Amino acid sequence: MLLTISTTLKPATDLGFLLVKHPDRVHEFTVSTGRAYVCYPEADENRCTAALVLDIDPAALRTRGRERPDDFTLGRFVNDRPYAASSLLSAAIAQVFRSALRGTSKDRPDLAATPVPLELRLPALRCRGGTELAEELFAPLGWAVTAQQLGDTRYVDLTLAGTQRMADALNQIYVLLPVLDDAKHYWVAPDEVDKLLRAGTGWLAGHPKRALIARRYLAHRRSLATEALARLTDEADDSVEAVPAETDEDAELPETAKKEPLALQRRRAVIQALVDAGAQRVLDLGCGGGALLVDLVGDRRYTEIVGVDVSTVALAMAGRRLRLDRLPERQQGRIKLLQGALTYRDDRLKGYDAAVLMEVIEHLDEPRLPALADAVFGHAVPDTVIVTTPNVEYNVRYEGLTGLRHHDHRFEWNRAAFAAWCAGVAADHGYSVEVTGVGDADPEVGAPTQMAVFTR
Repeated sequence: MLLTISTTLKPATDLGFLLVKHPDRVHEFTVSTGRAYVCYPEADENRCTAALVLDIDPAALRTRGRERPDDFTLGRFVNDRPYAASSLLSAAIAQVFRSALRGTSKDRPDLAATPVPLELRLPALRCRGGTELAEELFAPLGWAVTAQQLGDTRYVDLTLAGTQRMADALNQIYVLLPVLDDAKHYWVAPDEVDKLLRAGTGWLAGHPKRALIARRYLAHRRSLATEALARLTDEADDSVEAVPAETDEDAELPETAKKEPLALQRRRAVIQALVDAGAQRVLDLGCGGGALLVDLVGDRRYTEIVGVDVSTVALAMAGRRLRLDRLPERQQGRIKLLQGALTYRDDRLKGYDAAVLMEVIEHLDEPRLPALADAVFGHAVPDTVIVTTPNVEYNVRYEGLTGLRHHDHRFEWNRAAFAAWCAGVAADHGYSVEVTGVGDADPEVGAPTQMAVFTR
């Protein structure tokens, strides 16, 4: 049973710090069902691979006796458990990579907190649901998924590629291996709910397949799955008041990038553009947890403020942050939160003075951008549209940053690409546009954020 973890981080051998396993050694562990080994088949400055090999002891496995299909007499003696990745491998990950799962590294805590380029491969994985289910489970988490069915079987060769924190990657694998297998090698007790929620922190609550994940991870025990889903919803709501106003995706940038939070500089620039435009009725499209909405509500010049997001969890966070239930009735009438997808025409969004798309477009696949432009510029037709997005050229100034700035970004444009897109949208929909930068501008690579102000 095999899992390999590779990186092209420079230097790539820093993978040893992330996994807390030195590349020059073979590490051996006793686990409940046999022996586990961690070794590095390749380790140089450009690419490094760690392999977790789980050697199952069939005798130890037979004594556990609570997995399917044990109703068949030979099921305990002849099965795929020693060879195909399953919950047995999840248990080994939990033991062998305990520190990495927690996101801690005594020697390199900054690296453990940084998304890095990763490639994970499971060459033999039992998958009830086939390659399609593997795609549905991992793609929403930001992975590029390559899954190949192994002959006419339920087994797949799975490769995941993406830029993620090591802790997030391992926790996702830990949870989703038994989900794909749809079986566990041990009795599922009520404390498994706590394990699921702990490992799913930061990604499970918003996953489109969270109900299936909870059901399969908890061995189809309805009461436990119901409890897990209820607690996921409650914890998402309860966490909102603890989220600072400045919290946004820039939290994934290295500490060297955070002299003055770029999120703060960006909101200040957007608000100034709204003031310059004389806007009173404003749309915040892709409002997320509501950081910009809080600033707008505090300014009496804005008579109507609408936050729109596709995520109901994000809208709940925004509502809690705004304390809508505690605002006076007159104040409540100034602000609305709407659930909607920005790539579809929506009559509710027509007739406003201004619309803001702050750090939104890079979260869409590029082929979906014409649909967004049509919905916003062609159908809603606000007088002013303000768009911000990262300047990928500036990424070289962030020490330790590899890949894109956030795990969910589908792309990041250089200045020429953004300017070309803005010019095309403006020409197609009858707007003029001015492109500027936000943040400390570098003479060679420009400012960290690009901002375009479209005027009809």
